[in-house]
Amino acid sequence: MDAAVSEAPADFDLEAILREGADAGLIPGLRDVLQQASTRLDEDFRKGRSAGELLRARATLIDDVLRHAWNSLELTVEGIALVAVGGYGRGELHPHSDIDLLILRGGDNEGDSKRLENFLTLLWDLGLQIGHSVRSVEECITQARDDVTVLTNLIEARLLLGEASLLDAVAQGTQDSKMWAPDAFFKAKLREQEARHAKFGDTEYSLEPNVKGSPGGLRDLQLIGWLAQRHFGWRSAAELTDNEFLTEAEATTIIHGQEFLWRVRYALHMITGREEDRLLFDHQRELARIWGFVDSDKLAVEQFMQLYYRWALALSQLNEVLMLSFDQAVLQAGNPDTVIDINDWFELRNGYICAKRESVFEEYPGALLEVFLHAGNNPQASGIAAETIRLIRENRHLIDDDFRQNPTHKQLFLEVLRSNNRLTRQLRRMSRYGILGRYLPAYGQIVGQMQHDLFHSYTVDAHTLQVIENIRRFLKPENDERFPVTSRVARRLPKIELLYIAGLFHDIGKGRGGDHSELGAVDARNFCEEHGLGRRDSNLVEWLVRNHLFMSAVSQRKDISDPDVVQEFAQHVGDQNRLDYLFALTVADINGTNPKLWNAWRGSLLRQLYTESKRALRRGLENPVDKQEWIQETRDAAAKILEYRGFTESELSALWQERGEDYFLREKAEDIAWHTEAIADHQERGQPLVLVRNGVESSVANTTQIFIYARFDIGAFSRTCSRLEQLDLSIHDARIYHGSDGMSLDTYFVLDSSGNAVEDVDRLRHITSYLSDKLAPETNASFIPSRLTPRRVRSFRLDTETNMRIDPVREVSVLEVISLDRPGLLARIGEVFVKYGVICEAAKIQTLGERVEDVFFVTDTEQQPIRDAALAEKIQAAIRDTLDAQESH
Repeated sequence: MDAAVSEAPADFDLEAILREGADAGLIPGLRDVLQQASTRLDEDFRKGRSAGELLRARATLIDDVLRHAWNSLELTVEGIALVAVGGYGRGELHPHSDIDLLILRGGDNEGDSKRLENFLTLLWDLGLQIGHSVRSVEECITQARDDVTVLTNLIEARLLLGEASLLDAVAQGTQDSKMWAPDAFFKAKLREQEARHAKFGDTEYSLEPNVKGSPGGLRDLQLIGWLAQRHFGWRSAAELTDNEFLTEAEATTIIHGQEFLWRVRYALHMITGREEDRLLFDHQRELARIWGFVDSDKLAVEQFMQLYYRWALALSQLNEVLMLSFDQAVLQAGNPDTVIDINDWFELRNGYICAKRESVFEEYPGALLEVFLHAGNNPQASGIAAETIRLIRENRHLIDDDFRQNPTHKQLFLEVLRSNNRLTRQLRRMSRYGILGRYLPAYGQIVGQMQHDLFHSYTVDAHTLQVIENIRRFLKPENDERFPVTSRVARRLPKIELLYIAGLFHDIGKGRGGDHSELGAVDARNFCEEHGLGRRDSNLVEWLVRNHLFMSAVSQRKDISDPDVVQEFAQHVGDQNRLDYLFALTVADINGTNPKLWNAWRGSLLRQLYTESKRALRRGLENPVDKQEWIQETRDAAAKILEYRGFTESELSALWQERGEDYFLREKAEDIAWHTEAIADHQERGQPLVLVRNGVESSVANTTQIFIYARFDIGAFSRTCSRLEQLDLSIHDARIYHGSDGMSLDTYFVLDSSGNAVEDVDRLRHITSYLSDKLAPETNASFIPSRLTPRRVRSFRLDTETNMRIDPVREVSVLEVISLDRPGLLARIGEVFVKYGVICEAAKIQTLGERVEDVFFVTDTEQQPIRDAALAEKIQAAIRDTLDAQESH
């Protein structure tokens, strides 16, 4: 919307300031003016002055500075025009925004070229960020015809000084009757917006949104202004309102929303001292402080970002409505309406669901839900008409307690959830238009709620709808390859809508303090009972919400090769039906949390836990696996494999006599055979044996498996972690066995930096040779990788947390470490182990965004749990101090 710079008050008397510093000279004097102005405007900002006034004041000041500089160099104004374009042309000049200038030349005035160069040099010497072009009228017209971006800049052109006739000639030559007719201009700008939105992930909810370019940002508002000005000649929100393209409430939203975004952008420029439009994590915290937020149940930064997201969503919705309105006015103008009757309340008009009259929702409030049923179930419907979206927004207040208690409305909502067509799209529309948050008040509280970390890529509401979309994907054959097991499981669920309800409520308790799983379970139970679901279905949904993190935690933090772990999990789940529902919900949840979180390794862990639990349930929970039987079966299976390779029973007995029961309990028969054959053939006993398998050959699918056979050394874990990190490999699981012969058998499951198994044969060879060399006794020195911590991770502060307990079944101590991810973390923990005589028996490594949640199974040098409480605390304190000292550097 136009800023009307000519009406801006004069904040600075340029001539008076220059007279005070007359002895300083032109450039120092103007620099002083600009410095004084910046300081004062920043002070005014912190005092709460309108950002719009500040932008106009700065633009007015720059106008005066440019005119003064022009006149000081005695530049002519004949046959030339100095024109402000872009944001400067609109009079929206942020502290470090580019000052875009167009110098229009008419006729032959080449003699002024040197003076123009001096003028631009002077501006650069002043420290102004100048963007400029020098063109004739004809060149402007030609370039505008070829490039809609050039035309858009000219729409905003504003004369600073010189011949107005030149700019008038450009305006005449670029009229829509001569180039870029209304429909072509609208389509081109709409394509630009779609491409820009795609660049920023098509979401208002980016972790680090761009206040200018992201959906719901300033550029969306500017597009409205360009279209209104180009086609209708309207330059303000008031004119859009007068011509019934905006309601008064929408105009108010645009005005206040634009002011909010201006303030955010102004603050970003102010605190960074440069043109910065990205709300990076560091900046978010500073802006939260400027806005006056303080930590409570929600962090101050989360409160600020929720405010930002809600404004972005509101402005994005208005942009959507106005694009539909412009489409009707520009593209559909003159075309006869195609109308198909639906029922008493709605019709399909030109492919869009349309309310038959303005009073529809007042007459029948249930239509606020029914409209989404029609939009989803009618295959001819492209969406909901702009005027109907407005009516939905204007009447959503009708959804109150009485509305929610109405049996008809409850049934309508359940029908939406049971819909087989475009369910996720309709839920997203219901969320965008404020209907879902009104019908489910607890959902309304999580709209725009972020979690200030790198693990959660979406706000809670966006994540919730993403989970439901993932569930829908499981039902479509085109996703079978990515989710082969989950798809089969989801399709045989007897009531898929119960999974949708669990997905809708699984995170709804976040931000209220307390355990969100417990809070959500209560809300889910109430919903089910109020909507007439049976006791059994209600119990299932409540249980799913309460336990939605359980399967993920067990698969990634416990040793699921241990039959006791599987038995304990299966007992908690109880039956196959619950297992199926929980498995599908878990996969949908992980995939909806962070696109980078799901990988083949996590998938294989969940599938393994699902399969083993399914067997335990089929066997009967009262019939747990006999461990000795399991061990003997594994030995027999491995022996059978090795028999075909020429091994005798006595040879295997000799080779295996040093292996403990734990080895045969946790390892697969094919891996034992692989290890045994290689060890038998290994001649250089003083040197380490290193074996590497790719993801296809590995017994644990979708991971690279590294086996190291070497003489036991308490520092081996630390050094191996260092060397694997140097190879750009991340450890996800480690199993370490110490034989009575002084040898150690270590298995590491690793992925590359992209989260995939290593498949390249040459790289696999390099890994083998590198580890064989670097882990050899003569070169096996202590080594900590030196790498830069990524910028996003450096934005966070997280004090290390530890916990140590004894597992009485496995006779080991279980050490949990939660800390900020950083280079060399595992190696540093390993060095603490060396210092205190701690032996690592196994490790489960989990990286969640900027933080790690690692579990180590450790013993003392006698392979006993660490029972001394004081020693256990010393070990934990050393880990905390070591890691937190690294973070502070």
